[in-house]
Formats: sequence, C-alpha cells, structure tokens
Amino acid sequence: MISIIKRLSPLFFLFIFLNNVNAQVVGKQFPSMNTSTADGNEVDLPKDTKGKYTLLGLAFSKKSEGDLNTWMEPVFWKFINKPEGQVNQLFGNDSYDVNAYFVPMFTGIKTAATKTAKKKAAKKMDPRLLPSILFYKGKLKPYKEALDFQKKDIPYFFVLDKNGKIVYATSGRYSDTKMEKFEEIVSE
Repeated sequence: MISIIKRLSPLFFLFIFLNNVNAQVVGKQFPSMNTSTADGNEVDLPKDTKGKYTLLGLAFSKKSEGDLNTWMEPVFWKFINKPEGQVNQLFGNDSYDVNAYFVPMFTGIKTAATKTAKKKAAKKMDPRLLPSILFYKGKLKPYKEALDFQKKDIPYFFVLDKNGKIVYATSGRYSDTKMEKFEEIVSE
C-alpha cells in the first residue's frame, strides 16, 4: 500500500499543480491580442468577441500545434458548424451561440513565417473552419506572463465570458471531459 502511495504521490501533486496553474488565470480579463484571419481581416481579442462566450485555443510551438489540431474537428462539429435548415438538435449546434478560435502564435524569428502559414491554411483547410483560425504575430512574453503558460509544447485553452473575462482554462490534447466542461459553461 505504501509503495502505491509513493508512486502516485508525484502524479497527484503534478495534477494539483497543473490545475492550480490554470486556476491562477480564471477570473482575470483576457489580455488584448491583435490577430488576423488567413485573408487578412483583423480580429482584436477579446474586444471583438464581446457579447458571446468564446473558446480560444493558443499554440506557440510546432509541437503544441499538433495538440491544438486535435481540438479542431470536435469544436467544429460542436460549436462552429451551422447546417442550413437543420432543426434536429441531435445533429446541429443551434443551441450554442459562441465564438471559437484557434490561434497559432508566431513570435520571435518565426514571425517571418506568418504570411506563408496563412497561405498554406487558406489552401489546405476546410473553408468552413478557416474563419476560426486566427494568426497572432508579435511578442510572446506578455501573454506567457498574463496567461501563465508553463510549457511551450502544449496548447492552452480559455473560455471567456461575454465580457472577455477568463472563466475556465485548461491545456493539452483534446478530451471528452474537457469538451463537456466547455459545454457546461457555455450552456449556462
């Protein structure tokens, strides 16, 4: 029994630590972030999202982009896809009126790759998902400090209330449990 506790203790404390890290930003206003779509339309976060709950996924490394991508399809089908004339709630998301954005962050010398990334996204991505991809080009430090980014190789997710205040934060790959938490918050 003691050996099991010894093996579980580091995992337990890591779990508590990671949850406390996310909890540190809950209740804070999301910092202002100027982004743009692949076709160049500017979106100022959180200013342009006010009035709706907003799900934001941020990635600032190639490895974290991979985990960010695990969220795209489930978020698309749950929050973004709006089938025309569909009344059946089993298949549609008519009950959700939320913003959902994925934001690859180009910082430092990687800012030069922003234009190429936009062109690549415009060619390869589903056009229905493209308006939900926002590109940030600039400094990382202000966001790293304000949003308590601990690791560069994982994406960070935030749910903002209708005024741009962070009401939930998590990180990492997609999971049904995390999606259920998002749904619970935006259904209130």
